[in-house]
Amino acid sequence: MRVIKIGGAQMGPIQKADGREAVVARMIALLDQAAAEGCGLVVFPELALTTFFPRWKEHEADIPSFYEDAMPGPATQALFDRAKAHGVAISFGYAERTPEGRRFNTSILTDRAGAIVGKYRKVHLPGHVEYDPERTHQHLEKRYFEPGDLGFPVWRNEGAVMGMCICNDRRWPETWRVMGLQGVELVVLGYNTPSVNSQMGDEGLEKRLYHSELSITSGAYQNACWAVAVAKAGDEDGHPLMGGSIIVDPNGFVVARAQTEGDELITAEADMDACNFGKETIFDFARHRRIEHYGRITAQTGATPPQA
Repeated sequence: MRVIKIGGAQMGPIQKADGREAVVARMIALLDQAAAEGCGLVVFPELALTTFFPRWKEHEADIPSFYEDAMPGPATQALFDRAKAHGVAISFGYAERTPEGRRFNTSILTDRAGAIVGKYRKVHLPGHVEYDPERTHQHLEKRYFEPGDLGFPVWRNEGAVMGMCICNDRRWPETWRVMGLQGVELVVLGYNTPSVNSQMGDEGLEKRLYHSELSITSGAYQNACWAVAVAKAGDEDGHPLMGGSIIVDPNGFVVARAQTEGDELITAEADMDACNFGKETIFDFARHRRIEHYGRITAQTGATPPQA
């Protein structure tokens, strides 16, 4: 058995005025709890260090302060040091600014010695670029980030094959399959998902949680891998984010689920060998995939219905 006890470190809201040190202190508190409970890997949300700033255009002058120019940096070094002291691997999301000034919605993965072993930049950016008066609230990720340029890599880490994605990526089956084709056994992802659909207000929280969970459970099942999906939740400066953090097994079953919209740790004992049955039977890609019929997937973006 190759068992990793995984902690999903859901975080409650981070307000615009909250400083990095206070946020990192909350992350360290969750990390300490996870270490005390025997976790070997702790997963934090998307944009774990700041409020979800892409909701604003009216505060655009403040936006540059939300990016990290180095990882670890002065504010985050304490988190890396504590993780190394505990011997716990971590993953979390942040806003990255490169030396060339490029901006990405990024996640990193460390080993138990505190070394960064993987970096992922969000590919499927939702939302829009300019202010949209038709929306009840804005979602300007396409304004403040570039689409990721690293693809969907996986890494050998702590005896498992691990991959990452971020938020909206979870809704795209291509995300999971590209990692599945690299033998992924554990997908870790964070999200900041509004509780209200800005373009369909009557959708309701129940349906939004269902669709989030559906995308994760189906991705895990169809690629015979574990998945850990961790939210930043609660009311951020008047903008509610949904919770619903879950850990999912390779058969698509939820084995741990958050109960709140605040700082909360969920855990599960994840046996990586549990992936083997699915990978060797119904989802044995080498035996069953028929790539001669899949060309359309990478040949076009928008849907093309047949001629009338």
